[in-house]
Amino acid sequence: MATADPGDVAGVLLAAGSGRRMGTPKALVEFEGERLADRGVRLLAEGGCDPVLIVLGAAEVRVPGAVAVRNPEWATGMGSSLRAGLAALPASAGAAVIALVDQPLVRPEAVRRLIAAYRAGAAVAVACYGGAPRNPVLIAREHFVEVAALARGDVGARPFLRARPELVTRVDCDGAGDPADLDTPDDLRVLGSR
Repeated sequence: MATADPGDVAGVLLAAGSGRRMGTPKALVEFEGERLADRGVRLLAEGGCDPVLIVLGAAEVRVPGAVAVRNPEWATGMGSSLRAGLAALPASAGAAVIALVDQPLVRPEAVRRLIAAYRAGAAVAVACYGGAPRNPVLIAREHFVEVAALARGDVGARPFLRARPELVTRVDCDGAGDPADLDTPDDLRVLGSR
């Protein structure tokens, strides 16, 4: 359980991939006139995260208001990006909300709900849409080492969440956006028409 004074909640945006199926790094893709990198940083900041870190690899992106974290092992998958982001967090961060750059329809309200669950005592909080767990997720500092140890290949926090279900607080995020992934140019067209 989180302490009475749980500390700041930081944001970590995972944005290091090459976007192989998209044909360009997703951080650079524009959605509704805004790069996904900027949109993801705004999601976390407006949701209440401070500071916000963006983990980069395949593309260099400058995003105002975000601390860039370079993942030299980005090509090995999302796990290394999650490890890099957690390792770069300041000591003042009692928890971190982890978001993915390719979910542009998630809204700041989802992040606010995760932080509220943390402030109420949840050590791990997962956004759920229609009852299904998705992203973003919030993880308290006391679990960073275990999360990082299990984050390998192209998976992030999922192995930890599956290994420790008793820690997970499911947070209803219906009405706080849509967790649909943007993986291909077709996805970009479909999501842009919603």
